[in-house]
Amino acid sequence: MTSGAGGGNVINAFKAKILAVDDEQRLLEAYSLLLSDAGYKVLTALGGAPAIALLKQHAFDVMLLDWSMPELGGHQVMEFVQNSGIDITIVVISGHTSVDGVAQALRLGAYDYIRKPFAPEEVTTTVANAVKHRRLEKENKAFQNRINESDKLHRYIVNSSPDIVYMLDQKGNFTFLNDRVEKLLGYSKQELMGRHYTYIVEAEDLHLAKFVFNERRADDRSAMNVELRLKCKEGAGKACYLNSTSLYIELTAMGVYSRPDQYGNQRFIGTYGTARDITERKEAEEVINFQAYHDLLTRLPNRALFKDRLGLAISHAKRNQQMLAVIFLDLDRFKVVNDTLGHAMGDRLLQIAGQRLQRCLREEDTLSRFGGDEFTLLLDNVSGSADVVVVVEKIHKELQQPFVFGGNEVFVGASIGVALYPDAGATLETLIKNADTAMYHVKGQGKNGYQFYSEEMEAGVHSRLTMERDLRKALENKQFEVYFQPQVSANSGEVVGMEALVRWNHPDRGIIFPDEFIPLAEETGLIIDIGSWVLDAACAELGTWRMQGYTNIKLGVNFSPYQVDHPGLVPTVLAILKKYNLPGESLEVEITESAIMKNMEVVIKKLRELSYYGIKIAIDDFGTGYSSLSYLQKFPINTLKIDRCFINEIKQGDSNRCIVNAIIYMGKGLGLNLIAEGVETKSQLDYLKDLGCAEIQGFIYGKAQPPHLLLSQLQSSRYAKMIAQ
Repeated sequence: MTSGAGGGNVINAFKAKILAVDDEQRLLEAYSLLLSDAGYKVLTALGGAPAIALLKQHAFDVMLLDWSMPELGGHQVMEFVQNSGIDITIVVISGHTSVDGVAQALRLGAYDYIRKPFAPEEVTTTVANAVKHRRLEKENKAFQNRINESDKLHRYIVNSSPDIVYMLDQKGNFTFLNDRVEKLLGYSKQELMGRHYTYIVEAEDLHLAKFVFNERRADDRSAMNVELRLKCKEGAGKACYLNSTSLYIELTAMGVYSRPDQYGNQRFIGTYGTARDITERKEAEEVINFQAYHDLLTRLPNRALFKDRLGLAISHAKRNQQMLAVIFLDLDRFKVVNDTLGHAMGDRLLQIAGQRLQRCLREEDTLSRFGGDEFTLLLDNVSGSADVVVVVEKIHKELQQPFVFGGNEVFVGASIGVALYPDAGATLETLIKNADTAMYHVKGQGKNGYQFYSEEMEAGVHSRLTMERDLRKALENKQFEVYFQPQVSANSGEVVGMEALVRWNHPDRGIIFPDEFIPLAEETGLIIDIGSWVLDAACAELGTWRMQGYTNIKLGVNFSPYQVDHPGLVPTVLAILKKYNLPGESLEVEITESAIMKNMEVVIKKLRELSYYGIKIAIDDFGTGYSSLSYLQKFPINTLKIDRCFINEIKQGDSNRCIVNAIIYMGKGLGLNLIAEGVETKSQLDYLKDLGCAEIQGFIYGKAQPPHLLLSQLQSSRYAKMIAQ
């Protein structure tokens, strides 16, 4: 086919191609001359057969066809056109005037019929009309094709939309739904067509739905981003997330109206809208909200949520003149478990403890993990302290039961402080602080108990704060001193070592022993500086002894788990030894089992590095921890120090002596040196000597003393030899 300007389908006279068919040559010449002058391109065919040949070779817009021709007539040519599907407009020219001939030509698809003889202008007018008709027909067809393509694209876009697209009539019944509804809600379009929108809206959200689904506004005020829930079809499988019965969606809707009539009036047709699935977003918001207000390990409320609930509870109690209780609970011995069995077991202990505590509370009470191994409890609407005592004693009973996990049986207790509203405070901060104060008061009295807050406890808190302040000044003011306690050979009675022990010479309180201030130093981080000072001062004294000829005495220095964990441990030790020109063999680093188990891989590396320089490693307080004895073979350990609690049990006929026996036999079997701590009596000494314990440390040979007193005793040789005799 020929193409027109501006895109290819418009036909004009100058480009239209005409085929003239007749059995008279003179008429063909007339057609050619007449139509060429009119601007058409004309080809002629003398008879039906040549016409068919040209139709096979060329595309024409209009064909002037003689109806009556010998051999192959006009109707046969038209049948060929029809059977071949050729797109051409045919104008039949014939001398026959019968109605049957005209009807037959029109049935075969003729556009018009011209009778011979004809006037020239009749032919040009008819051809012009035929060309115009053809042009309009093609434009209409192209327009229809565009409409069909547009409709097809629109349907594709609508059905491929990630949102549900819908139309409602004036009554709120569905008149259109896209395919997305089946994937999201599980309903087919056919199930919902004609149904009212309330059929798929959750009952709790109908008050929102009636505004958005009945939206009549079509401007900027129309409903946008309205959140509500739609019901999923029962048994729809994966149509809704997490097999939920409903889906969170975000609705946008607007009113749809008819075209304005002659008076400008419009008729409301219905509502058009989209529903976007926001379930994943809502779930993410819930997760974020949960994380913000809950402890992820125990799944309990965290500090922020506890304070929020406590604030509401205080307002309620004040309004109704009721009492409530805030309980602050700290797990005893948790640090030992965490350091010896590892953080994974410590986490598991916290989880189980949280579950046990929850069983002790009413549904309206609140349990939270406040941080670390601390829990807080809110008991709402209590009648007095007696109600709280019942709960606290129940908690103690629960926590005293052994915790069994990972093949280990662990016992922990709890230090509990209680603050009653309004007696112990009227604000949440005061109640929490006072419950915490009461809890620390329990810890100061030996742990594993409970106390109600009283004003007298403030003095203890003030004392602790004062000690922390003074402790920070102690290093600067050189208030620490190093005492030494001898370690004596059980066989020869000679002094073979000295353990360095720190004392705090407080300007007001006098000598303070390490049990009173070392835990505070560890808590505040001052232990690193204090430990370095103790090592330096002790090594300085050892250097003095060696210069005076006591070259066989080894120095034992205790290292806190925090010192062992510090990255500067090895460089610090080596630097101090170098400072006083001491060989590594002269120093024995004493660490506890908990320090070993806290971070085994790192500690092994550090101890092996120390051992490489000849420094000896001793396990202090051996037998009091919870660690596996397998570490004795993994670590470069030289010495086991038997804790004084086992030595104290050495009595005639006491079966507890078997523990000491086992430790000594095991140590000797592993080729380790053994030191018994806390030996005070001759019977204890004799028993240990008989078992083969190599070294003795305790009051039987002298208490810890300042270095000048100790040196004088070394010089006078008044030690164990006298006792041994």
